[in-house]
Amino acid sequence: MSVCRILVLASSLALLAGCGGNDDSSPAERAKIGDPGPVHVHGLGIDPRDGALFLATHTGLFRAPAGEVTAERVGDRFQDTMGFTVVGPNAFLGSGHPDGRDDLPPFLGLIRSDDGGRSWRSVSLLGERDFHVLESAGRRVYGFGSDFETGEMGFLVSSDGGRSWAERDVPEPLISLALDRRDPDRLVASGPRRLYFSQNGGGRWRQIDGRPGLVAWTDRLVVIDAKGTVHVAPAPGERPRAVGQVGGQPAALDTGPEGDGGLYVALHDGVVMQSRDGGASWSVRASA
Repeated sequence: MSVCRILVLASSLALLAGCGGNDDSSPAERAKIGDPGPVHVHGLGIDPRDGALFLATHTGLFRAPAGEVTAERVGDRFQDTMGFTVVGPNAFLGSGHPDGRDDLPPFLGLIRSDDGGRSWRSVSLLGERDFHVLESAGRRVYGFGSDFETGEMGFLVSSDGGRSWAERDVPEPLISLALDRRDPDRLVASGPRRLYFSQNGGGRWRQIDGRPGLVAWTDRLVVIDAKGTVHVAPAPGERPRAVGQVGGQPAALDTGPEGDGGLYVALHDGVVMQSRDGGASWSVRASA
């Protein structure tokens, strides 16, 4: 999916979900209308505290406990969480657009939760940035998204947990990013057309073999293309091979915490699939 298409989809769904700041209805009033449930999963994460799966969507954050298939809303919030990544037990980073009841700018910048997504606080760039791609390892944070004033997309890098940022060039707009957990300077990125590899935190990029798609980096590089085919390479730059099929068009991909051993893919119908054999076979982990 192209970045332009993602932005159009995000804008239209944000309006439907009441994320534009003009909806001041109460939770009781929302209940009368009906909870729309998770609308378009943008991010996934496994909480290392208890193994729960979190789904970041246009209509709020949802949680499926370990061993349970049903994902339930976290609190009563309808925050449009576009970028999302788990950074520790019960601790998340995010970005996107506020719940319509919140007196906040339309772009949330970088936000953080330390209570499993029940509440969020601003870290930086409030009112300035909307990150659609967000990844972190240790104190390093990478974000790709749009600037509120100019509307231009940009790639930002932080070395202090997201408090301050430097902008770096990318060869094309990013749809996915993955980090080497042992060395956060080593990145694999996908644009709509190509895959790229950087060994210095995005300072320089080189094109690598493989189809574009959603990327993950465990002990191997995993790429899931737009048709749901899973491609695996021993390392960035080595030739990938197709190993499996997730069964639909992927919307989000996550590997879970170190030692989890799983791959998790959200499909566009809201079903989250999981694989325990490197992407060769898949089963349902959660259903919206």
